[in-house]
Amino acid sequence: MPSLIFAALALSQRPATVREIAERAPEISQHLNVLERAGLIERTVADPVDTHRALDEASAWVEKHRREWNQRIDTLEEHLKTMIKKEEQ
Repeated sequence: MPSLIFAALALSQRPATVREIAERAPEISQHLNVLERAGLIERTVADPVDTHRALDEASAWVEKHRREWNQRIDTLEEHLKTMIKKEEQ
């Protein structure tokens, strides 16, 4: 019983998929229809277009920041090379 309580608390912190519920607490998944009829949960189907759009946006964000950090690292590398050359003279 305690594992059921902890699983329910963990799942209540954010939206969960039916698969997540079934994996974390199989004994909960059999009650989804009752909870849905009571209006306590809502089942939705993710729109593949929305999913792809979100992935595209995330990918663009990662790429932008990857370029920025690569530029910063390159700048730091050049600065360190300059410092080493000055010390060697």
